[in-house]
This record gives sequence, structure tokens and C-alpha cells, in this order.
Amino acid sequence: MTIAAPPGTPAPPATASLSWLEQLTPRQIVAELDKYVVGQKAAKKAVAIALRNRWRRQRLDAAMADEVYPKNILMIGPTGVGKTEIARRLAKLARAPFVKVEASKFTEVGYVGRDVESMVRDLVEVAVAMVKQEKRESVRARAAERAEERLLQLLLPAAPPGGYSGPGFGLGGYGAAGTEHAAVPAAGEAGAETREKLREQLRAGRLDARQVEVEVEEQSFPSFEMFTPQGVEEVGVNLKDMMPGLFGGKSRKRRTTVAEAREILEQQESDRLIDRHQVAQEARERVEQAGIIFIDEIDKVAGREGGRGPDVSREGVQRDLLPVVEGTTVTTKYGPVKTDHVLFFAAGAFHVAKPSDLIPELQGRFPIRVELEPLGKDDFVRILTEPQNALTKQYQALLATEGVGLDFTAEAVDEIARLAVEVNSRTENIGARRLSTLMEKLLEEVSFEAPHMDGVQLTVDGAYVRRALEDIVENQDLSRYVL
Repeated sequence: MTIAAPPGTPAPPATASLSWLEQLTPRQIVAELDKYVVGQKAAKKAVAIALRNRWRRQRLDAAMADEVYPKNILMIGPTGVGKTEIARRLAKLARAPFVKVEASKFTEVGYVGRDVESMVRDLVEVAVAMVKQEKRESVRARAAERAEERLLQLLLPAAPPGGYSGPGFGLGGYGAAGTEHAAVPAAGEAGAETREKLREQLRAGRLDARQVEVEVEEQSFPSFEMFTPQGVEEVGVNLKDMMPGLFGGKSRKRRTTVAEAREILEQQESDRLIDRHQVAQEARERVEQAGIIFIDEIDKVAGREGGRGPDVSREGVQRDLLPVVEGTTVTTKYGPVKTDHVLFFAAGAFHVAKPSDLIPELQGRFPIRVELEPLGKDDFVRILTEPQNALTKQYQALLATEGVGLDFTAEAVDEIARLAVEVNSRTENIGARRLSTLMEKLLEEVSFEAPHMDGVQLTVDGAYVRRALEDIVENQDLSRYVL
């Protein structure tokens, strides 16, 4: 879904053109988010503006674009209200590299744990995978042709130097299958004719069950890790480059069917047609211009000096996060990456700590703050029915694979929502995640017996819900064991 640029808008510089960013209006972005997340209009509006501002920045000249920094967003709200889902759906909508990290996993320098720059390296890995997949799609046709030629070479090896000994189906010959050109036809026109007949059978799928041998690269890595200021990821790459024999790179022959061999060979040919340096360059650019990092549980590191025990590193983590959020250059195995224009979302429940407990410098790097509202009964009813991935629709689709029809009455949905609110009020309030545990318990017996219920049509009404869940809700001790 794209929109045209407003009349008179200058064309973006070639270096700033980001074709992978969807050019959506804020209203369209909110409408897309509404398909998966119920409520939370304020949060949706804030992230929609942040994404639109990225598109606007790409329309500026290079000098001004460098001065426009993203307005990072701090989401405040209890668990299970949609903070992570909003950020994840936004990244998917924009086709942008996205990574979610927990702030509680990081520690300041000098303590055992992950360094904060590792989240940028993780984001680069995600971007590399995205770019590789797109490149593979672009060369899929060429890779398929080359894989077909290699399969024909496996099935009908080239004639030996001493002469052709007659047509046949070779099972172990590999010949020049690794080369880019096609194999030399055997015995001139007769061999070429045989090869074309074999190609027709191959395309028709009549040879899919035949066994062949293909060469595959062994993915073996040493079982040790080393910690350096650059992180574990960098050490493995450097050692692999210096000692390729020790760190894998060997190949072995694997016996498989033609159908499986075709997939293996297409993958190998796709990788050969892709320029790794170009992939790395595009991935770095994509991270720098469109990357999104979601830092969850930011409230767990909200603390000031004076603490003891585990609290001593809280402010240290914040100070380590600060340069990454405000803009720095992180060394990765694909090259240096600048974080100046990476969009950061931070989220936390802030039950105990307050946003003001964060160090002032970090607070200033999250100028947009949105509070997500706790979910009530009406919200749960909508969550169960409206989104494209609603739980009721998921269970209907799952049980339909066993031939079981499943229908939920309006009364049943209303009852599930009421019970979810009641359990949340009596125990820990985990928001919409409570619906998953209640739905699983509600349909436990049906899911267990589904393979023997082919053709059965089951209607879940209010009485069914009360009968299955009322005991758990009423029993305070049992409800503690239900997430």
C-alpha cells in the first residue's frame, strides 16, 4: 500500500531513497494497527507519526535530513496491553529491521552480561537476513535454471575422456556440477536428445523420488566463546577468517531425493548469485535509516546511585544505553553502523519505579511518552473477535484441520471476557495474555479428543464456559497456578 507524494514535493536524494519503507499516512497506519491491536489510540497515533516522519525525512535534502533525528517513544503501561505488539506490527508494516530486547539482560561494563551494543549487532543480523531473502527472490529464476542443469549433470554425467559408453542414469557422479555452465552433452546429438528427454521428466516431477548425491557444506563451529569489548560475535568471525579449516567450510556428499536436491541446489545457486558485500552494505544502510529497536522492561533498570546488590548496575546500564540511543557508531562484522537515526521504543509497566527515576539524559532521549490504558471487559470481547489473529479464529482454524467445527456464541465470548477480568483482579494482572490461558483451559478436552471427532460441530456457549472455567476462577489457590 503506497500513496503518491504531495504535488510539488522534491524528489529525494538517491542516497536517501528507501524503497522498502511503506509510504503510509498516519491515518492508514493506525487503520492497519487496528486490525491486530485493540484500543490504545494514543500509542498508535504516536508511532504512526514517528513512522510518517521517517518518510518525510527522506523527502528532505541531505543536509537537512542529517539534522532531523527520530523522536523516540516511551510506552508506559501494564503488561499485556499491546506495547510490544504495536511496535512489532509497525516494523512489519514498514518492512523495517526490528529487534526486541529486554533491558534487564544488559549490565554495565565490569559485570557479567550482554553489552548494550549487542542489540545493534542483532538488528544488523535481522537486516542481513531480510536483504538476503529479497535478493534470493530476485535471482530465483536464474538459480532454478542453474540448479536444473546441476541436477541433469547428477542424473546424466558427462562422457568420460575415453568416449561415451551409452546413456544411463548416474547416481553418484557429480562431474562439473559445481560449475556455472551446463554439462557437456554425451555422444553429440544422441546425448543431447537424451538430456532433453530427461529434462522433461525432471520438470514433470517423474524423477522426484530418484536418489542422487549432492555436496553440502558442513556448518560446524567450535564449542567455546570468548568475551572481548567487541562482543562474542566479532571473535567468531575473525577466527573463522584466519582459520577456515578449523571453523568449518568443509563439504560432504549427502544422498537425497531429486526433490530435496533441487531445493538444496537452488539455495546454493542463489547464494552464489548474491553479492555478499552488496548485501552487507544494503543491510547497514537499512539499519541506519529504518531500523527499530524495542527496549522492553526499561523500568527494571530505572534506579539511581546508592543501591546495593543487584541494583548497583542499574544506573550503569542506563549510562551505557545513552550513547547508543543518542547516536554512536557500533562495530559489527558487516562494518560500522551509526545509530543516529535508528528509532527506539522503550516500554515498561513502571509499577514500582517511575519514568522520572531514569537518569535525566536518558529521559531526554525519549521525548514522546504515551500511557497505555489497562484493558477491561469490553476490550477483551473485541480482542477475542475483531483482530485478524483473534484467539477464537485461531482455535477455529486449528481444530478445522482435524475436521472439527467450532463456533462461539456471543454469550460465550462475553463470559470468557468477564472471567478474564475477574482472574486478573484476584491475581496478577497480565492483561490480554490471560485470555490465552483461559482459552487453552476451556478447549483442553476438545483439543485432546479432536483426532477422534472428525465431522463434529461444537458450539461453545455461556454454560459451557462457566462449566469449564468457573471452578478455577472461584478457587483462589488454583487460580494462582493459571498464568
